[in-house]
Amino acid sequence: MAYGPAGLTFLEGGVPTFGVGAFDSQPLFPSSQWQMCHPASGTAPTQCDSLPPVWTDIWITNHILLAIIGAALVIAFWLIVTHKPQIVPSRRQWAGEYVYNMLRNGIAREIIGEHYHKYVPWFVALFSFIAINNWFGEFFLFMFPTFSKVGFVWGLAILSWLLYNAVGIKKFGFVGYVKKMTIPEGVPPLLLILIIPLEFLSNFVTRPITLALRLFANLFAGHLLVMIFVVGGTWLVTYSHNLIYNIAGGLSLLISFGIFALELLVAFLQAYIFTVLTAQYVASAHAEAH
Repeated sequence: MAYGPAGLTFLEGGVPTFGVGAFDSQPLFPSSQWQMCHPASGTAPTQCDSLPPVWTDIWITNHILLAIIGAALVIAFWLIVTHKPQIVPSRRQWAGEYVYNMLRNGIAREIIGEHYHKYVPWFVALFSFIAINNWFGEFFLFMFPTFSKVGFVWGLAILSWLLYNAVGIKKFGFVGYVKKMTIPEGVPPLLLILIIPLEFLSNFVTRPITLALRLFANLFAGHLLVMIFVVGGTWLVTYSHNLIYNIAGGLSLLISFGIFALELLVAFLQAYIFTVLTAQYVASAHAEAH
């Protein structure tokens, strides 16, 4: 993968992807070591295999910048829609209230119940941050959904895991919470040797894993599909002299716009599902009976 002018990415052979972001991270300020070990053409020196990476090449990248921009946009959105609220809301205020009520009433209150108020800010921030970073994949300025990089998803999944376990431990104590989550009521004693490991894996191990992989897989697959249709269509249109191939390439590019529209919906749904599942895990940790 090589990078052309104006941030356009190119596959080997010079096929432009029209700015559709590649999955590999690129440092914003590449070190001399990174430039030596990632030559534009040719083979990297053999000593690069033994060199430790420079921290700026890992932590100051285009994908980190996307996440920071996403956080800034979320903060700006909520500051704008809540500025000088009125009894008769403006369009801006109505948009904010619609999203807030969906998360407050449709998720927090419906799923958690009586003590839902304290969790609403987290659900609002979580949904907003995931949605805007997912939609980056459809914005032509970015063309890359942040959460198609699995590392960002693990971070959110760990935060949700810490939240619902902290809620349970605070209410029941550490031992009481672990007992509640691993020993269901009414289970015969002879089955506990089987049930306890299964419940432990289900509630403490597989929950964050499935929460993360569901979001990552959907965003990764959607972006990969867009790249396939855009790159393949571009090659068929511009690098082939066969009329049938040219027509197929044009159809491929048209289909890619339909996939973009579908990904807008998928991006919203995955943000919503992640928030709903987090609320359900908080509710199960807070509930008296398992």
